[in-house]
Amino acid sequence: MRIGVIGGGAWGTALAQVAAQDCEPVTLWAREAEVVASINERHVNDLFLSSVPLSPSITATDDLSNLGGSDALLVVAPAQHVRGVLSGADFGRTPLVLCAKGIEAGTRLLVGEVARAVQPNAPIAVLSGPTFAHEVAAGLPTAVTLACEDTALAAALADRLAAPTFRTYASDDVIGAEIGGAVKNVLAIGCGVVEGARLGQNARAALIARGFAEMTRFGLARGARAETMAGLSGLGDLVLTCSSTSSRNFSLGVGLGEGRSAEELLSDRRTVAEGAFTAPVLREAAAEAGVDMPVCEAVCALLAGAPVGDVIGALLARPLREERG
Repeated sequence: MRIGVIGGGAWGTALAQVAAQDCEPVTLWAREAEVVASINERHVNDLFLSSVPLSPSITATDDLSNLGGSDALLVVAPAQHVRGVLSGADFGRTPLVLCAKGIEAGTRLLVGEVARAVQPNAPIAVLSGPTFAHEVAAGLPTAVTLACEDTALAAALADRLAAPTFRTYASDDVIGAEIGGAVKNVLAIGCGVVEGARLGQNARAALIARGFAEMTRFGLARGARAETMAGLSGLGDLVLTCSSTSSRNFSLGVGLGEGRSAEELLSDRRTVAEGAFTAPVLREAAAEAGVDMPVCEAVCALLAGAPVGDVIGALLARPLREERG
């Protein structure tokens, strides 16, 4: 199965490296001319992942039509750009494995729903789980969920992408895999705020637990399965993203917790903190579904410029209740 990758950032490059195991040919599309040149000429992505030498079987291109011979495409463009990128060519019945995590602003559609609208003939799969690109590219142990409603295709894709240090678990719960990846980005901002405001480890653990309850409520309301929310693409990804400055969303939250503005923090980022765009859309989607998500509401308030002390105080002043999820 020949793999193509749409997106030349750190995560797309790391996945290309995984797909190129045993010198399998992989074609990677990147928008940036310097990325294409550095991969083809020096086998490294100088702009986004300079620390990892890449397989010589990876070829980069800036022309989407060069992905036409692929048997499956990994779509690794940021969530808010997936519609634009997938509108650039007709991929027919080539399976699209969505690797971005988020909800589209304006439409409140999950990335998979966007892909189905733009490429109606393509089978859709989702790859999600606790992954930092630099660790995956370096061959450190990682496990992910690969979800597709077609269970045979899910198994085939999982088998093709599996490697000794990259374990792929097939699933048919596409909605659950997507929601876990989208919501955890918002919760990671909240955990970063806890770190930046020096609120302590107790507070971060509490926020992860209550945030997971919110994620699960929202997922179940949208048709996800509870076991998916408790798996790699839900709880697993949540724990990783809420615990390390390697997470762009967590780092954004740290800055907010230190009193810096979202506008300042987001203006100087070459890479995207998806949670900043997902948070207000998630708030709208949760309200529409009748799901209470106070941590998400708090993150939205902080991104809009509300003082950290006021937002934390409001959360702590919520009425006490039984712990039932």
